[in-house]
Amino acid sequence: MPHAPRDHHDLGLAHDLHTLAAQAQRRKALGWIAALGSMGAGTLFVGCGGGSDDDATTSSSTSSSSNSSGSSSSSTTTSSCAVIPEETEGPYPGDGSNSANGSIANALMLSGIVRSDIRRSIAGANGLAAGVPLTLTLRLVNTRASCADLSGYAIYLWHCDQQGRYSMYSSGVTAENYLRGVQATDTDGTASFVTVFPGCYAGRMPHMHFEIYRNTSTALSYTNKLKTSQLAFPDEVCDAVYASSGYTTSASNYARMSFASDGIFSDGVTLQMSSVTGSVADGYLATLTVGISI
Repeated sequence: MPHAPRDHHDLGLAHDLHTLAAQAQRRKALGWIAALGSMGAGTLFVGCGGGSDDDATTSSSTSSSSNSSGSSSSSTTTSSCAVIPEETEGPYPGDGSNSANGSIANALMLSGIVRSDIRRSIAGANGLAAGVPLTLTLRLVNTRASCADLSGYAIYLWHCDQQGRYSMYSSGVTAENYLRGVQATDTDGTASFVTVFPGCYAGRMPHMHFEIYRNTSTALSYTNKLKTSQLAFPDEVCDAVYASSGYTTSASNYARMSFASDGIFSDGVTLQMSSVTGSVADGYLATLTVGISI
């Protein structure tokens, strides 16, 4: 009788060994491809630096920061693509959200409010804020686009004077509007303000306030703002400034404060801590990258 056809899976030992060797080599190659793919994806993620509104990619730890009171707070360095914390505008915003002296306080509507040098009052007032010179540069970036610079946005900056007073609100300076100004960001996402180092009033660490608007045309009222936050200053800079002439009251207030006891900064200031260079004699340069989700 004729032999039944051989099963097509049974081609002999030599064929089986060859097949097994080929399969092993293929699996090894696929393993290398998978590993390379994983490395690529990881590199892409680090390059982006974050995506969601609240994500922050931790890169390294920093040492504790303390002021003359001896208190300290620890923080962790995070990616510059992290969204800066939302903070209160406080009681002295001058953005149309509240009143001062019986009328709506809105510096954003003043003629000349779009300016770089904010030391002098405008719109009929002529007060000049005294203090250690400070030039602040804020760089605005989009956390949803790998920290792309945001050009043409508007930043409204305001802060207290050397004595801890806010123009438009505080006794003695209600007729002034200095230390308030709006700047549009350049093509590199930066906006610079020429000002003075702020004082320190009771209950708060030294700080500045700012609001972000889509452009200078919409920077007319708080109702159009995209973000509100605050920035802080390194302890060693505050120590040097408050030891200089004109900051006696600020030095006393500062000695009783720390980041740990500050109601705004006690939860961490990593994303709000400015980088500062300079001296009391020559003035200071401060910078901060501000991430927002657009």
